[in-house]
Amino acid sequence: MTALTTRVGAATFTTPVFTASGTAGHGDELADYGDLSELGAVVTKSLAIFPFDGNPPPRLATSGAHMVNAVGLAGPGVAAWRATYLPALQRRHATVVGSIWGRTTEEFAEAAQAMHGADVVALEVNASCPNLESRREIFAHSPSATADIVAAAKAAGLPLWAKLSPNTPLLLEVAAAALDAGAEALVLVNTVLGLVIDIEARRPTLGNVGGGVSGAGILPVALRAVFECRAAFPDVPIVGVGGVSCGEDAVAMLMAGANAVEVGTATFAHPRAPWTVQRELAEWLDAHGVTEIDEVIGAAHG
Repeated sequence: MTALTTRVGAATFTTPVFTASGTAGHGDELADYGDLSELGAVVTKSLAIFPFDGNPPPRLATSGAHMVNAVGLAGPGVAAWRATYLPALQRRHATVVGSIWGRTTEEFAEAAQAMHGADVVALEVNASCPNLESRREIFAHSPSATADIVAAAKAAGLPLWAKLSPNTPLLLEVAAAALDAGAEALVLVNTVLGLVIDIEARRPTLGNVGGGVSGAGILPVALRAVFECRAAFPDVPIVGVGGVSCGEDAVAMLMAGANAVEVGTATFAHPRAPWTVQRELAEWLDAHGVTEIDEVIGAAHG
């Protein structure tokens, strides 16, 4: 049997398969489909310092096998999450990674401070949201803006993971800025920008016009980002996310250079997807005589 234990920065995980932020709820919503303690980690939906209703409906659309969402980071806020949702995860003995967002650097700092002392192993800094201090440009499209929010998130006193966007030619520069500011790991990637048209109504389908594309088709995008960042930062922990829907996808992500992978959109159609991916990954590794997960991490780099 392959030893699935992996490390991401300061944290050790029993397996490299996590849920992806925004696709497994705020707490133990997936517990009816599998044992949350068997997964490497449950990554929460991103939380702001305040409750937020998100964008106007409609907020979800399909495009072939893909999903396009403009939910807009709706959530209860950090305080309500700590009071209600985190205890539910604790009762399930889940390993938890928190996730925060904000519209300004100060809001990131406030959300991080509110997470201080929470029973989470790391804090994901979701840089893929609009920056109201810069005409709603995305934080993760700017090295300096990304550095600012990572530095602000140090208020949590937790290991920081920077979740970055694939929608910029400056990915490596943004990643370097996040690491220089104090991130100990990179999460690659968030959704790809997209649009769906309602051809009968002759207008965009989503209430927010555009949205984020996710699903199996963005796996090559995520693999490219992971591969490039692993080559540029050979010693930096990476969590790969985007389009992982089976064990072989997870193998590819690990070989590209990820230390762990997250399963996201696949969960909406198949709520047991994280456990299925984990089982299929283990079966592939066993069938190929792999004894430790480190043998495949970064293997595609030769």
